[in-house]
Amino acid sequence: MASSNFVDYVKIFCRSGKGGAGSKHFYRDKLTMKGGPDGGDGGRGGHVILRGNKNHWTLIHLKYARHLHALDGEDGSLSRSSGKEGEDIMIDVPCGTVVYDTETGDYICDITKDGEEYILVRGGRGGQGNAHFKTATNQTPRFAQPGEPRVEQTIILQLKVLADVGLVGFPNAGKSTLLSVVSAAKPEIANYPFTTLVPNLGIVAYRDNKSFVMADIPGIIEGASEGRGLGLRFLRHIERNSILLFMIPADTDDIVVEYNILLNELKQYNPELVDKQRILAITKCDMLDEELTTEIKKLVPNDIQTIFISSITGLGITELKDLIWTEINKESNKVIEITHRPMEITYHEPEEEIEEDEFEEDEEDDLSKYKGIGWDEL
Repeated sequence: MASSNFVDYVKIFCRSGKGGAGSKHFYRDKLTMKGGPDGGDGGRGGHVILRGNKNHWTLIHLKYARHLHALDGEDGSLSRSSGKEGEDIMIDVPCGTVVYDTETGDYICDITKDGEEYILVRGGRGGQGNAHFKTATNQTPRFAQPGEPRVEQTIILQLKVLADVGLVGFPNAGKSTLLSVVSAAKPEIANYPFTTLVPNLGIVAYRDNKSFVMADIPGIIEGASEGRGLGLRFLRHIERNSILLFMIPADTDDIVVEYNILLNELKQYNPELVDKQRILAITKCDMLDEELTTEIKKLVPNDIQTIFISSITGLGITELKDLIWTEINKESNKVIEITHRPMEITYHEPEEEIEEDEFEEDEEDDLSKYKGIGWDEL
C-alpha cells in the first residue's frame, strides 16, 4: 500500500441535527370553529453514526472531508402530523478503528466488526406538539415544545489494523521480503533502512483453502520509545495480533541483545504486548552453513520458539507457516479484547489541525414560558 494512500489518523468535527419544534396548530374547518389542539411532534434530528466496513483499509476517505453534519428534524404540523426525521450521517471506517475524544483524550469506542454501528453524536429529540398538553383545566394550550439543540463534538479516529501475526524487527531484517513471499502483498523492498514507512497487510494462504493475515510494520530501533527513527507511532497496529513474529538476521552481531532491545521497546510502549505469544525467526539463513547454524542455535533465547528461514531460497517457510497456524488457533493466544489507554493529547500526530467552523445558531428558546414541559422534566 502506497504511503500516500495510507492514513491511520484523522480528526473530524461532527454535528448532529437539532430536533424539529412541536406544532401549536388548532383544528379548524368550515363546520368546526374550535376543534382543539392538533399540533404534531417535531422530527428527531439526524445522528452521526460510525459503521465498520471490511472493504476499507485506511481512513484516507476522511482526510479531506472532516466536517460532517447531520440534517435537522422538520417541525410538526397540523392533524397531529409528526415532522420528518433528519437524515443520519453514516461514516464508514475500517474494522479496527478506535475513537477518542479530542479535548480529553478519553477512549470512546472501538469498531471491530463489519457492519457494527456506533452513534457518535445523537440528534436532538423533536418537541411535542400542543396536542400533548391539553388538560381538563387547559383545553386550548397555545404552546408546544421546542426541539432539542444540535450536539457538536470533535473526535480522533485512529486505526489499529486487524491481523493475526505482527512482524517485529529492526530495519532491513527481511520483514517486507517475507511478506512478499508468503502473500500477494507487494511492499517496497530495498537495501537501505526504513524502506517500509507504513504498515502493510498480506493474506497468507495455508492448506485446505485456509488463510491468516500478516502485518508488516516499519522497523524499530533502540530508543524508538523516545522518538528515535519512526518512533512507536505504528506499534499500535500490532496490539490486536494473536502472535508476534520477531525477525532477526543471521548476520547480526548479537541475536540475544537485538531480541532484548526489541522486547524492551515493546514494553516501553505497552507492557501488554510482551504478554503475547512470540516466535523468533532467524532470517537470511541462506548465508549459513550447518556449522554456523548449530552455533547460532546455542545462542538464541530458550524461552521462545525459534525457526531458521530464508525468504530467498524458501528455507523454513513451510515450517514457519505451520507453526504460525498452530499458534494462532490456540485458545490461549486469541485476542478477545484489548485495553485502550487514554490518548496523550499533548502529543501531536503528523496531521494538520482543523478549525471548527463557526455556525450561526438559532436564538435559544426561552423555555421558562414552557414551565413544566421542559425535556428534563418529561
